[in-house]
Amino acid sequence: MTEPPPVESIDRALLLLSALADAGPEGLTLGALADRIGVHKTTLHRALAALRFREFVSQDPASGRYQLGATAVTLGDGFYAGENLAVALHPALVALSHDLDELVHLGVLAGTQIVYLDKVEPERPLRVWSAVGRRMPAATTALGRALLVDRVPAREALTPYLAGADGELTSRVWGIVSGARRDGYTYEVEENEPGIACVAVPLVRAGAVVAAVSVTAPLERMGEDRRTEVARRIHETLPPMLPPGIGVRPLDA
Repeated sequence: MTEPPPVESIDRALLLLSALADAGPEGLTLGALADRIGVHKTTLHRALAALRFREFVSQDPASGRYQLGATAVTLGDGFYAGENLAVALHPALVALSHDLDELVHLGVLAGTQIVYLDKVEPERPLRVWSAVGRRMPAATTALGRALLVDRVPAREALTPYLAGADGELTSRVWGIVSGARRDGYTYEVEENEPGIACVAVPLVRAGAVVAAVSVTAPLERMGEDRRTEVARRIHETLPPMLPPGIGVRPLDA
């Protein structure tokens, strides 16, 4: 026998939010919601009014359909922002570092720069000038390039990130960023530190790139073939370890 919910009104509100989340941007009519949840429309209307008051639900004035409101949509953004994101993803970074025995970073985009949110050191020592909280130009780092994969659909969109850069650098960055949609990773080789190379993979939430994970190693351990292998291992190791709602960006068809 199914145990009744402790507070029926709260349970009803949660069922409403789940139904609207599943419905997506098109939303649902009051009648469709009532049918889906199995509650009379009058009762459901009161619950919807309460959720609308706190902007967990919105209603299209033209169609009358209900959708998730701004408050509900931004809950996940708040949970996965800044330090919360680093805490949520840390076990995945540890697993990846252990698997590859290499230095792993987590970063997010802040304007035209990336910010390092987390860093996991390998057992074998590696001297790299990086630290949590440090900022670097997005276009010259593997992490930053991974974060730009969906933000720069054309070469011209790189301009804000490469102010004053020559044509050679712009062409190289565009080639790496656009190629990542097919190959699943970005990279940089000795562009920030001599003898050091990095591979990075973008992470997505709700279809948008929200962070990136990179693997950093000495150039002798990160040649072209090794870069491809490291990217493959990232795609295999990370997904099972990531928290709900976060995934590795899929390759373009």
